[in-house]
Amino acid sequence: MRGVGRVFLAAAREPLWALRGVDLDIRSREFFAIIGPSGCGKSTLMDIIAGLLAPSEGEVIFEGKRVSGTVPDGIGVVFQEDASFPWLSVYDNVAFGLEEIGLERAEIDARVRYALEFMGLAAFARHHPPQLSGGMRQRVCIARTLVQRPRLILLDEPFAALDQQTRLLMGEELLRLWRETDATVILITHALDEAAMLADRVGVMSARPGHFIEVVATDWSRERDSTVVSDPRFGEVTARLWSLLRLESLRAMGRDFSAPSPP
Repeated sequence: MRGVGRVFLAAAREPLWALRGVDLDIRSREFFAIIGPSGCGKSTLMDIIAGLLAPSEGEVIFEGKRVSGTVPDGIGVVFQEDASFPWLSVYDNVAFGLEEIGLERAEIDARVRYALEFMGLAAFARHHPPQLSGGMRQRVCIARTLVQRPRLILLDEPFAALDQQTRLLMGEELLRLWRETDATVILITHALDEAAMLADRVGVMSARPGHFIEVVATDWSRERDSTVVSDPRFGEVTARLWSLLRLESLRAMGRDFSAPSPP
């Protein structure tokens, strides 16, 4: 990302800059998390990286090519909302994108069966999404992305609607997916503990217009799991993230309490 900005125009209103001056390099095979105050442009940035939205200024380069207009080959996206098709079975949901691009049936079947096994959904292949829990439906959406074999996986708060215990377990599944596919992952999340547990680095965005004010390295092993939450370093990382996010969140609310209140 080089100088990425995005402005939204509305009749009789001042132009609204959601993003301005976003500069960032993501490393191959890295797990990168993005946090920031509400309204800072995180989802807008994700749409720009995915090619779903054009930047008003600057550019995004993926594997040496400028991202523009369409989702590039090699990028898969999982959104916050449950995007499964309730009228299709789990198997058909996961196969949908492969059928759209016209792969041979044998290839589709092999990829879908692998993804269902990998995500622990093989026993539910003929079920429909309304018969599944929220966590399982998100696994269906991740499996549908996995079968495309993306080299970059974008996740926009995919576990926001889940309870804390399920989020931790889904986080471990996500780490396993990241390790075994060798994909690069960019995750947007509001949960500081989720960002600190999952990511190699966490980018903290400013209040609107959003840009990166700091990138915090976690220094975890690639083989990590949820047990890192008991590591003293985990507390240090989350404390640093919160100190940055707190000030930006207050600014987003139109307040600045960077100085302590008088006694």
